Amino acid sequence: MRIGVLTAGGDCPGLNAVIRSVVHRAVAQYDDEVIGFEDGFRGLLEGHYVPLDLDAVGGILARGGTILGSSRLERDRLREACERATDMAEEFGIDVLIPIGGEGTLTAARMLSDAGLPVVGVPKTIDNDISSTDRTFGFDTAVGVATEAMDRLKTTAESHQRVMVVEVMGRHAGWIALESGMAAGAHGICLPERPFDPAHLVKMVEERFARGKKFAVVCVAEGAHPAEGTMDYGKGEIDLYGHERFQGIGTALAYELERRLGKEAKPVILGHVQRGGTPTAYDRVLATRFGWHAVEAAHRGDFGKMTALRGTDIQMVPLAEAVTELKTVPKDRMDEAESVF
Repeated sequence: MRIGVLTAGGDCPGLNAVIRSVVHRAVAQYDDEVIGFEDGFRGLLEGHYVPLDLDAVGGILARGGTILGSSRLERDRLREACERATDMAEEFGIDVLIPIGGEGTLTAARMLSDAGLPVVGVPKTIDNDISSTDRTFGFDTAVGVATEAMDRLKTTAESHQRVMVVEVMGRHAGWIALESGMAAGAHGICLPERPFDPAHLVKMVEERFARGKKFAVVCVAEGAHPAEGTMDYGKGEIDLYGHERFQGIGTALAYELERRLGKEAKPVILGHVQRGGTPTAYDRVLATRFGWHAVEAAHRGDFGKMTALRGTDIQMVPLAEAVTELKTVPKDRMDEAESVF
């Protein structure tokens, strides 16, 4: 069997662990040939790929990013890929494509599968918003980075009697903000799933200062937004890939809190630091298991599906099921978080 692998969308800790696992299982167990398409679906469309043998993936388990590179694909080019799906399989001699990526990548994978290309997907997103899997690799690393950042910021916030507004990733699902905020003991958490009222945050800070606690840390997901009419904050434009360009809720909220409180409030935007660096042990193990099961699925001819963590088991679920809706933070998890503020 000849297997094609690519990584698409945003980079993520654990991508290299998947690539390594696919190559080890395919080459060592089945004597397969593996090629890696460079820079995501762009490499597939333009015919840019490299051979992947055991030497090529040596030492990459703990490396962040992806040795294959990544990119996002415009919708017109995705349609082009679908039109050429079976031709590309013949051109590159691949029996199956294993795309590793998030909701956008898996949507593209489903379209390619429907167009006749044998596909086995591997879910990847630090946002943990793929509905058909309990966890995605990269999430644990991102939560750890955000938690450590807030732990550190608490000391400087307390020293200078400040309010720190820490913006973390999470466009439409607030899992990183929820879990890192809880782990760090943030005094407020704002999620995309529930519009917030800055007046409530103002009250929380005032009550803390009245009790002698002269600082506060608020964790806010990048996609969080205020309740209508509570503060000025507009929607951004839509980019080439269909994503909203957010206006910077961390900065806007810090300004609003400082204005209302008359106390210094500083925004801290963690941004892409959450994506980079060494993956945690948990993410390395999950990524490795996903890669192993993707190869097994390919040899069973179990196409049009993706790997998924269900409890402690890896199962195969249809790509159509995976991209139906995003996995957002449910009300009960928000209630749990609020109970420890």
